[in-house]
Amino acid sequence: MTQFSRRMFMGTVAAAAGVSALPAFAQSRPVKIGVLADFSGIYTDLMGPNGVVCVEQAIADIAPGFPVEVVFGDHQNKADIGAGIARRWFDTDGVDMLIAGPNSAVGLAASAIAFEKNKPCLGVAVTATDFTGTQCNPNTINWTYDGYMLSKAVATETVRAGGKKWYFITTDNAFGHSLQAEATAFIEAAGGEVVGHSAYPIGMTDFASFLLAAQSSGADTLGLALGGTDLLACLKQATEFGVTDTMKTAAFVVFLNDLHAAGLDTMRNLLFTNSFYWDLNDTTRAWTDRVLPKLGGSYPGMVHAGCYAVTAHYLKALASLGVDAARADGAAVVAAMKAMPTQDDAFGAGRILANGRAELPAYLLQAKAPEESTAPWDLCKVISTMPAVETVRPVEETGCSIV
Repeated sequence: MTQFSRRMFMGTVAAAAGVSALPAFAQSRPVKIGVLADFSGIYTDLMGPNGVVCVEQAIADIAPGFPVEVVFGDHQNKADIGAGIARRWFDTDGVDMLIAGPNSAVGLAASAIAFEKNKPCLGVAVTATDFTGTQCNPNTINWTYDGYMLSKAVATETVRAGGKKWYFITTDNAFGHSLQAEATAFIEAAGGEVVGHSAYPIGMTDFASFLLAAQSSGADTLGLALGGTDLLACLKQATEFGVTDTMKTAAFVVFLNDLHAAGLDTMRNLLFTNSFYWDLNDTTRAWTDRVLPKLGGSYPGMVHAGCYAVTAHYLKALASLGVDAARADGAAVVAAMKAMPTQDDAFGAGRILANGRAELPAYLLQAKAPEESTAPWDLCKVISTMPAVETVRPVEETGCSIV
């Protein structure tokens, strides 16, 4: 069942921002932001309620001087349900902008509807590179990551370290297949090969047959193109069956909540890539301290940070265009977002490319060993930083028709 929450930000920080100097905004009906995510399934912790909190934090921090209302809907990881929510939001509920994640099939469906309705669709957890590639449109931006970014550093570095033969366990959906395809290209470019793979339906809990197939395939590296609670279940079983003792394990989609939930005994030494880590620098630590009391005891991951950053950038674009003009033309809002340099406390400085992909640095992280961790959320160490220009596919290679 679809869940909704409506929270109005009228003028709680407006006085400090000088709303009296912005009478035109005061006449406008509230800007309505819709957060379309998983609120009841395996990706709830990845985005869910805490993603909404970070959207609200951006509104509070930007203090735009016009009222903003936040609603959210549970797509249940089903493209048809997500598409239905998006269409209703735009047709009857007055939603002005949609934030999509973390299911790629839902993101692609929502993007198509946003284009049809000329509303912005801003992805914060869309892995499929088609989102800003062959299925790009002028109304879409993808912020936090995609399969290209997630797979590039881990695949390349693992092959260089001796992981030449790979076996994949892959979610049987747009997310999983896109991620495996991206990783395979980097593996082969680095001199490795993929010797087999197993595709499984989302939400499966028994990975024994797939792990046995991986062990008998002759592969030296297990590639996990899966996420959420599926990843945790698979890793725990891989540890129990001794797979991690005989094969390297490379997970391309790992989030902070995954590490915390599974524990460092299971995740120790695992390499993965994120575009945000709370303990990266003084600015990310200060932002984390600001939002942490509202997160129910957990620390923000990169998708939560993406919800914050993309909302802040959207509100800046609205202010530059004027709310009424922006509401009338969603593509114009996205164009304004692309024209403005990005700058926020979670990701720092960056830009949005012509195809809608945000160009941000990526960090190769390694899960700490239990004895290295000094606090419950002290889970990672930064191994290297990939410059922003290297984290995105060159625009001319994306197949995006609008560039």
